[in-house]
Amino acid sequence: MADDDRRVPRGCTNFKLRQLTRRVSQHYDRVVAECGLKTTQYSLLTHVDRLGPVRPTDLAAAMAMDPSTLTRNLQPLLDRGWVAIGPGADGRSRHVTLTAKGRAKRSEAQRAWKRAQLALNAQLGSDRVAELHRLIDDCLAALAAQPEETIDG
Repeated sequence: MADDDRRVPRGCTNFKLRQLTRRVSQHYDRVVAECGLKTTQYSLLTHVDRLGPVRPTDLAAAMAMDPSTLTRNLQPLLDRGWVAIGPGADGRSRHVTLTAKGRAKRSEAQRAWKRAQLALNAQLGSDRVAELHRLIDDCLAALAAQPEETIDG
């Protein structure tokens, strides 16, 4: 394949990104599942740990998630005693906090996540993963800099 051919996009970018995302997600899901968590649950525990105590609306915004999805995803964590929802600064607000049990589960899952990351780095090569991160960051910045009308055509 000539160098010029490599510079011409082939196929649907959305499809290719979804293929890659599915494969990477499956990899992380397999490893994090050893802790009894889904990767989305690990992400929630991590965000609550970093931001908590945090209002549910702020947590949803930080995770780019709508409030109803957040509520649905928080429920299993509440049921297992990994997070708690308590009163906020006034009678109308609430805060999500990580419990001691949740902190221990997050720590366990963090070790699994690190194993998953190192395995992916080994499989793809650290240089390729670093290059991918840079490319993703550059693309996100370029898309954020453009008004949506420009992106939509």
